[in-house]
This record gives sequence, structure tokens and C-alpha cells, in this order.
Amino acid sequence: MRITRKAAGAAAAAVAVALTLTACGGGADPAEPGSAEKVSTDEDITISLAWWGEPARAEMYEKAVDLFEEKHPNITVQTQFQDWDGYWTARATEAAGGALPDVIQMDLSYLRQYGATGQLLDLGGQVGVNLNTDGVEDSLLTSGQIDGAQYGVPTSTNTLATFYNADLLKKVGVEPLAEGYTWDDYSKWIEKVTEAGAGEDPSLYGGGDFTATFWFFLQWLIQQGVEPFSEDGKLNFDEAQMTEWLNLGQGLRDSEAIYPIKKNKQLEPLGGFHVNEVASESTWDNFLAGYVAESGEDIQMLPIPSGENGPSQFWKPSMLLSASAQTQQPEASAALIDFLINEPEVGKIFGTSKGVPAVQAQIDAMDVEPGSVDEQVVKYEEQVADVVTEPAPVPVEGFGEIEAEFKRLGEELGYGNITVDEFVTQWFSFADSAVKQS
Repeated sequence: MRITRKAAGAAAAAVAVALTLTACGGGADPAEPGSAEKVSTDEDITISLAWWGEPARAEMYEKAVDLFEEKHPNITVQTQFQDWDGYWTARATEAAGGALPDVIQMDLSYLRQYGATGQLLDLGGQVGVNLNTDGVEDSLLTSGQIDGAQYGVPTSTNTLATFYNADLLKKVGVEPLAEGYTWDDYSKWIEKVTEAGAGEDPSLYGGGDFTATFWFFLQWLIQQGVEPFSEDGKLNFDEAQMTEWLNLGQGLRDSEAIYPIKKNKQLEPLGGFHVNEVASESTWDNFLAGYVAESGEDIQMLPIPSGENGPSQFWKPSMLLSASAQTQQPEASAALIDFLINEPEVGKIFGTSKGVPAVQAQIDAMDVEPGSVDEQVVKYEEQVADVVTEPAPVPVEGFGEIEAEFKRLGEELGYGNITVDEFVTQWFSFADSAVKQS
């Protein structure tokens, strides 16, 4: 089966305007573009590459790096990866000391934080020399820019999905959710599955606390017809709205129907869904490959729950690749990014594990087999194309910090250490200083 760029093309069109990022000032001056010299083919060069993800993604990256080193025998790539939280903690420490890895996997949430403060290399000077971006649609490429500087190159696109383990549901005799279900329906379904799975060893849970994820809160706001952030870079929601959202999960927390936060923390970087102790999880659609690899089960996808205005989902660049402004090897760093973005064999290695590839050559190289994970992801994106009607929320400066604080407080809420009201008060207090206003 050959895949077209229909789904990913729609994604780019949907976020063309919304994802144009502009710097809000502050921090160091942006780094100058690279030297635009062709990467050396005889000098011994060593560069570093870092990403976040589970072991399955690490295996894919290692295969891709091996191929890169075969084609560039004079370049050695040192690799490292962490789970999401550990990854950004490590990057913050490195950035403070001016020692970021040469090439880093970047998330849209953190692009402004690192790009607008002079931590990332403007790859514009490498384009046409060591970096070819011709295959990335202009509207998608724009998502990696701040004030016209190319601080990241998108690797792929994705959207939110609710995953469920069909094998586990059969085991406990519960039917999957039906399309068109609401957030309230989802809560009731989680309780039903948890009750049915209580006699299993270990106990089976219906899901986790979906209200503890910031992106889901933003998605819910959009479904209420609320743009999460204003055009001038300010929060466009209030304490009452966040309280209403968090209370959607209070019944689940009170009844202990959700997977215990303590068990989930013990499994990191994996989670209860990976190890077949949780029947559902909502997250980005490109997580399917990792779930299938770790669980070995029949994993299926549904659109996320509907709100007052229906599903109203959005497309988002799943991740980008950036280079450190302090790299001593801008040419080799750009060449590695180019390889990971454009090389057809890399597309074959990763498939849709990072989302639908941004470059058609990688999509074509996948040669998707019927019933495969890649086919599932592509079919899912085609299936939800009609409900992906909204632009992605444009992250404000400080987004990564307020997202991390939301997650931290969500864990405290899961442990029972704070109430919803305390969560909201503490989060807004933190956000007042973290979100730098334009």
C-alpha cells in the first residue's frame, strides 16, 4: 500500500497561520545561521543527538544513526534518550551551561523557550547546502520558525486519539466506546472497565486521569469554543474553566477507578497501558507503534471524546529537529537533520511512530502492509480528517514550563496531596510569572 500526503497535507493547511511563531523578546540575541560550507568528508567529526521516547523509539533512532554513519564514515554520532520529563530537565541544565547536544529532538511546546533565547541554531544558513527542506510543505516548515529564523524542521504531523486494548476488553467482557462519546461517557466507561477488571491479577483499570494532561485541557477548551491563548501571547482562560475541567475526573479519583499514580511512576518511561494493566489511554496518534511494540496486544484507536461543539480536533507537528547554537559542527548537525528528515530508509525505519512523515519520499518508502501499525495511523488520520476542524493552539512563551507544572500538580492531585482548588490556585500563581507577556 502506498500512502498519499492527504492527511499530512490537511494538517499543514490547518495550522498554516496558527503555528507562525514570533519571538516576544528577552534572552540572548538569536544565533546566526550556519557557515553554509559543505560538510567535510575527510575530517573526523563527532556530534551528539538526543531525543525523548521509549526503548522502541531508541531502537529506531539507533538504526537510522547507523545508516547515517555508513553514508558519512567520517562522522560519529553519540546518542542519548530519556523519558519526557527527564529529557527536558536534562536540556534545561545543559542550556544553562551552554552545552546542549548538537542535534536535539524538539517539541513545539519548547521551541520558543529555546529558540527565542539564543539556544538554537538558525538552520537557514544550512538550507540548500547541508539541509534540504524542499520536501517539507512551506506551511508546515513555518511551524519551526521564530521571526523568520528556522530553529526547527518538522519531522511529521499527528493528532490526538483514544487508544484501547481490544484484547483486554474481550478478557473482561466490556465493549469498546462508540464513536461520538463524550468526556462524561469516557469517565463512566473507565469506571465500568475498572470494576470488571478488579478480579484480574494484576487488577485491570479502564484508564488514567485524563484531566491531568495540559494538552487535553486545551483540547477541551477548543471544544467549548475557547481559544486557549490570545494573539498577544496571553492566557485566554480562567480559574473557573480549569476547575470545571479538573472536576471531570474527580469522580474517578474519588472512586479509585483510575490507574494509581504510584504504579505509573514506577513504570516510567512506560506506563500502565504499555504493560497491559490499563485498557485505554488518550494521547497523540503516533504513539501507536510504541504501544504495540511494548504491549504485544491488539491496540485500536478512536477519536477523542466530544465536547459541546463536537470533537473539534486539531493537527500538530508531532516533533521537530533542532541544532544547538553552541555546536562546533553546524554543518554535520545540519547534515544529520537532513538525513533524518529526507532519507527514504529512515521513513521505512520509523514508519508513523513519530506521526505521518513530513516528506513524501519517506511516506513512499514505507510500503505499508495491510493491517500494519502504519496503515492504522494513516487510516485513523483519514478517518478523523472531517473532525480536525480547528487550528492548533499557538504555544505562548513559557509554555513548556506551565505544561510541566500542570503535570506535576496533576500527580499531586493523583496522590491526594492537593485539592482541585489548590491545584488551580497554585497553577495560576506559577503561570503568572512563567508566561512572559509580549
